[in-house]
Amino acid sequence: MSNNTNITNGHSDRDLGLWFLEQSRLGSARVPTDMDEDEEAPTELNTINSSGGFLVANKPAPVKRLVYYFEIYVKDAGTKGQIAIGFTSESFKMRRQPGWEANSCGYHGDDGLLYRGHGKGEAFGPTYTSGDRVGGGINYASQEFFFTKNGAVVGTVPKDMKGPLFPTIAVHSQNEEVQVNFGQQPFAFDLKEFEAQERMKQQRLFEKISLPTVSHGIVRSYLLHYGYEDTLDSFDLASKTIVPPVHIAQENGFDEQDVVFALNERKTLRQLIRNGEIDSALGKLREWYPQIVQDDKSATCFLLHCQKFIELVRVGALEEAVKYGRMELAKFFGLPVFEDLVQDCVALLAYERPQESSVGYLLEESQREVVADTVNAMILSTNPNLKDSQSCLHSYLERLLRQLTACCLERRLLSGDQVSHILNCFSTKQTGLVSSILYRGAHDVSLSQTDTSFAV
Repeated sequence: MSNNTNITNGHSDRDLGLWFLEQSRLGSARVPTDMDEDEEAPTELNTINSSGGFLVANKPAPVKRLVYYFEIYVKDAGTKGQIAIGFTSESFKMRRQPGWEANSCGYHGDDGLLYRGHGKGEAFGPTYTSGDRVGGGINYASQEFFFTKNGAVVGTVPKDMKGPLFPTIAVHSQNEEVQVNFGQQPFAFDLKEFEAQERMKQQRLFEKISLPTVSHGIVRSYLLHYGYEDTLDSFDLASKTIVPPVHIAQENGFDEQDVVFALNERKTLRQLIRNGEIDSALGKLREWYPQIVQDDKSATCFLLHCQKFIELVRVGALEEAVKYGRMELAKFFGLPVFEDLVQDCVALLAYERPQESSVGYLLEESQREVVADTVNAMILSTNPNLKDSQSCLHSYLERLLRQLTACCLERRLLSGDQVSHILNCFSTKQTGLVSSILYRGAHDVSLSQTDTSFAV
């Protein structure tokens, strides 16, 4: 094996390690969510730009998700119970209840009717009053509004409004009082179960769509890229009787030889890192790929030494962790690119229950995966036939899904959130497929807000 650093398209292997270093750093800012973290969601009512008893949320409903939902609690229905919940566009004139004018939709409590853009309501559901919890949501998969009462779905209606939509409430008679929950508190409605059911519906739709045999090769490339050899063998065995042999031309950007490279070694090292056996992983690297660890101040070595320190903390060997930190982590102090992560690692020693602390992300399995992915990418980068070192960062499948997701979101924005059915189905199927592969690959197994109150 060559001891030379592989430099391709202006990017050195060291840059790959720094990319994964950033992924580790992002762990400290992770927030549990099924959706994009960078999309703002409503947090409170906009009481400044309100009119009478009509209020909208401070942000529009986010669109990069399967479902958006919010709830109100009717603390007091007042003298007439003229309370409404729904969605309105930015151009809606704030003077009447949602649904009474164009670009709005609302479920009204005094008569149980649904209003969609005009003053005539349609039969929809029961009335609601003091003590009831009522919710409004957008199902982006089916392109429908839905409303709930006390945890049960009342009904759905086609979402025929375009552009940003704002969660909206209205109170129109004396002494009416409601509390709005944008997700800061648990909902009466089981949103997670609803989302799971919607995913199952989309999955069933997707399973009726025939995928080209080329997808078999793309799935294989994912398993090969990350060294999931056991899952790959099982996948190939299960596919023999249902998928005909297929060749994907290299001119289409796929060359299996790139990801077959050092498959057994990459599998072994991934398993060692996942098991927390960092000393063994370092020993194998020094034996098989000394060029990767010859620079003891590289991002790759830093992540490996940090993980060794983390594993010692995980098993309660704090004195040994301190000694190891002084010996191996001290060299990274004063280097700006490593400083914040070094501090986070050392901070683990300050907590009696470090997994519950602000630096607890370091003890999650995902941190081991970042280190394993770093080593995997660095080994791939030593392939003498490699054409582009950046291809070591992501599998072909992941790159394809990123492109499809970007196209789907762009299509949604250009069409005012009215996504075509086929794009929704494909997006859902790709999500289900990837989730299954990620789970099996990750285990390398066989295929057998404080409430906002408003009162009148």
